[in-house]
Amino acid sequence: MSAASGPEIDVADYRDVWVFVEQHDGEAAPVSWELLAKGRELADETGESLVALVVGDGVAHLAEEAVARGADRALLADDPVFEPYRADPYGEQFRALVEARKPSIVLIGGTHTGRDFAGRVAVPAHAGLTADCTELAVDEAGLLLASRPTFGGSAMATIKCPAHRPQMATVRAGVFDAGEPAEAAENAAEAVESVDVVVAEEDTLSTVLERVVGGVVDITDADVIVAGGAGCEGDVTPLVELAEALGGEVAATRAAVEEGWVEPARQVGQTGKTVRPHLYIAAGISGAVQHLEGMNGSDVVVAVNTDPNAPIFEHADYGIVGDLHEVLPALTAMVREKREVAA
Repeated sequence: MSAASGPEIDVADYRDVWVFVEQHDGEAAPVSWELLAKGRELADETGESLVALVVGDGVAHLAEEAVARGADRALLADDPVFEPYRADPYGEQFRALVEARKPSIVLIGGTHTGRDFAGRVAVPAHAGLTADCTELAVDEAGLLLASRPTFGGSAMATIKCPAHRPQMATVRAGVFDAGEPAEAAENAAEAVESVDVVVAEEDTLSTVLERVVGGVVDITDADVIVAGGAGCEGDVTPLVELAEALGGEVAATRAAVEEGWVEPARQVGQTGKTVRPHLYIAAGISGAVQHLEGMNGSDVVVAVNTDPNAPIFEHADYGIVGDLHEVLPALTAMVREKREVAA
């Protein structure tokens, strides 16, 4: 094998499924628990252990929670150098553990943080990394099958990595169910291993001067979403008003985003975000497969469309045939009235 392809390895030396538990200010990112639940399934199928990796400062509680949520054990790198997040210390610590412990599969949330440092681990470790996955499975040989949208969301590509380890994947938030919050597990602390920290502050290349939180909405955390498509015809005011009345967020199809009606961070679908709200109101959305892939995990779907034959109605729990510019304001008025009465 050429040097550019990395050293030859014996894949049999690599075992276990690792999940990176992303956290900020001591609170785990929801995608971490989603991946831990999926990692449990994959580990059970391969007959290997599920290992959580927790990096931060004062985050032992998250390592214990990972064990309570199903990890067989947790590796804890706890040091002030890891707070706040910076790619170089995180990447170096993660890379050192990967090279020393040799996991077979590594799952990382496809967040800004995960995307930022995953490559810093994969490149020097000569690992195979598939980005922005929406489906994960293992084949009969135990190889990771990492699937992601391609060709603008018109097709799905499934990627295998037979010759390199670990098999790494960054995964979109919201595509897997995190399950119920875990109760404290007996002896969870005994399954947590504190590892040596291999980076020091004086060796890091970056310094955080200021951290500003906010500015970009994360619709994957929303319990209620009001989404619009081409039927909005440039006017998203009815969506915004209904979302505000319901305490939810506005989202959109790719078509609405490309027209500039809604910001890209709110796009739902194969080329956007995957969401799992309790209530998803699809207004003026035809129901293309690319969009459905991003919202089919919703608990309740309400569709509003002028076309009674629109495919979205086949995927909705409730359907309203009508103009969203008339229907949504009526719904908004009803919600506001009910809340005034309740108050």
